[in-house]
Amino acid sequence: MQPWLGEEEKKAVVDYLDSGGWLTEFRRTREFEQALAAYIGARHVSVVMNGTVSLFAALAALGVGVGDEVIVPDLTMIASANAVLLTGATPRFVDIDRATLCLDLAEAERRITPRTKAIMLVSFNGRAPDMDRAVALARDRGVLLVEDAAQALGSRWRGKHLGTFGAVGSFSFSSPKVITTGQGGALVTDDDALIAAIRKIKDFGRLRDGVDEHIALGYNFKFTDLQAVIGLAQMTKLDWRVQRKKELFALYRSELANVPEVTFVETNLSETSPWFIDVLVPDPATLRQFLHERGIGSRPFYPPIHTQAPYREPGSFPETERASRQGLWLPSSSFLEDRTVRRICDEIRAFYRGGPRTSA
Repeated sequence: MQPWLGEEEKKAVVDYLDSGGWLTEFRRTREFEQALAAYIGARHVSVVMNGTVSLFAALAALGVGVGDEVIVPDLTMIASANAVLLTGATPRFVDIDRATLCLDLAEAERRITPRTKAIMLVSFNGRAPDMDRAVALARDRGVLLVEDAAQALGSRWRGKHLGTFGAVGSFSFSSPKVITTGQGGALVTDDDALIAAIRKIKDFGRLRDGVDEHIALGYNFKFTDLQAVIGLAQMTKLDWRVQRKKELFALYRSELANVPEVTFVETNLSETSPWFIDVLVPDPATLRQFLHERGIGSRPFYPPIHTQAPYREPGSFPETERASRQGLWLPSSSFLEDRTVRRICDEIRAFYRGGPRTSA
């Protein structure tokens, strides 16, 4: 599932090391930020050490803190909630919408209280809810809209890149993402004051670069130029990888169209770049074992966050529980050949032709 590094990245790293360039954040980092800004269509980009830090810095720069609540979808990577907790605020979990597997906006509106400071909108697997409605909801209820677009690089809503609808958007470059710098994250915004606050937070709260006068609480969340040269090489492959992800999703969907046990979430491939190939099946654990025995990897969906030890709480989240129970990610590397996808689909068809099974 990983976006592999190749000769281009190897050459970029060796050339950079041979040049005697700085290993820490410097000119190549600025180049990477500029490339991302141009691709995403944002005025400002600041890269940081990982996607969790990116979300935390976004919330902290917006003034989210102790006593505040942030609405978070119950189906997401746990880092979304952890970033809220790091600020001292409280994540309030909300169920997802069956059609998109993203935050149920109607339910989110019902859960807004006087303590709600922000809504964290997660683009699950590159998809989005009705973004016009999400923007209007945040505006009308006087709360901030923060986009967790970690899985959505290359995805758009009506031509506008995800991550650019809210006050700030957050992306990730961890190893499974469509491009990677090993670890890494990015914050995007059009707000001049907000990006200034973010840059202070990521650099110890310094007044400006190279000056040991600190005017705010800050941390060391900086990127490195070594990561940036890898990221710049990866950017040259981004358009192809986004297109290939769409082709793979379409091929899986076509090959499994006549397998009634396999359900694909409705996906507009003209705008959505699926991070992984995701399906809903009645028996994912048994299917996973069947595929594993044939040398085919797969991965279950995240468990509902409200069931995880740091956040365990009672509540009704039927759509999250359904998706988590039935969801399965299939092999999704951009480098998969069509014939490999067809073999995987042959095995899935064989599994279901063998008769009904129940999940372990």
